[in-house]
Amino acid sequence: MTLLILAAGMGSRYGGLKQLDPITDNGEFIIDFSVYDAMVSGFDKIVFVIKEENLELFRETIGKRFEDKVKVEYAFQKLDDLPAGYSVPEGRAKPWGTAQAMLAARHIVKEPFAVINADDFYGRSAYISLATHLKNAYDTQYCMVGYILENTLTENGTVSRGVCEVEDGYLVDVVERTKICRDGERAFFAEGEEQFDVSLNAVVSMNCWGFTPDIFDKVSLGFEKFLAENNGDVKREYYLPFAVKEIMDKDECSVRVYSSADSWYGVTYKEDKEHVYNSLAALKANGTYPQKLNEKKEK
Repeated sequence: MTLLILAAGMGSRYGGLKQLDPITDNGEFIIDFSVYDAMVSGFDKIVFVIKEENLELFRETIGKRFEDKVKVEYAFQKLDDLPAGYSVPEGRAKPWGTAQAMLAARHIVKEPFAVINADDFYGRSAYISLATHLKNAYDTQYCMVGYILENTLTENGTVSRGVCEVEDGYLVDVVERTKICRDGERAFFAEGEEQFDVSLNAVVSMNCWGFTPDIFDKVSLGFEKFLAENNGDVKREYYLPFAVKEIMDKDECSVRVYSSADSWYGVTYKEDKEHVYNSLAALKANGTYPQKLNEKKEK
């Protein structure tokens, strides 16, 4: 099984390439925890989706940590990686979003795989759920690990989350809500000048998915449709939850939702780093992780 890590983003709100910012006293990154948990759970191949110009830095800083433990490959998200007949609109600077980032690996991933963000800590149980599902998955049977909204919020600003509707353990709908924040015992999101409540217990997508390789052809078709409908748009992006929802709406897949009670940790803002540092240090102190993650692989 493959773990596909989306690491091409620059983290504009954070102010730098946050995937390469150490988060522990031993110089480890959030990615180190993700790969460690994945290997313990049975994943035997890691594919990093990065910008091609970052390859040397990324490999020297991160990739080489794992090359003696697991197969490591790289895929490149490129602005001009587009279907035939399409070109980059004048003024477009950013790539096309997380769905296109996943498509960057379509030529090298031929087996069941999981997708995560590079700068998110998901917890061990997420990888166990993904691995268990993927070992028995067949084409069009996908999965997602969902988190409780309250466990994913930051005190340092607003966040965007895919708020999910789940019935009988399967995903029915996912709606992207931007500018979600907490105010005491409530959470709300803003649209224009208006505020709308959202339950702190809502299940949200944190871009933690399990797929079979047939997803690439389906998302490729969706990406082409997206480009046709947004011809010339220099900012809009094609997000993975949207792509999956389109496939669901055509009855071409099912998505099993596995709930995680773990807290999600991420460094959306620089001010988040201290909380994440303390949380990961506590997990090392209680024995969930060894003091030095990369010393040896657990069996």
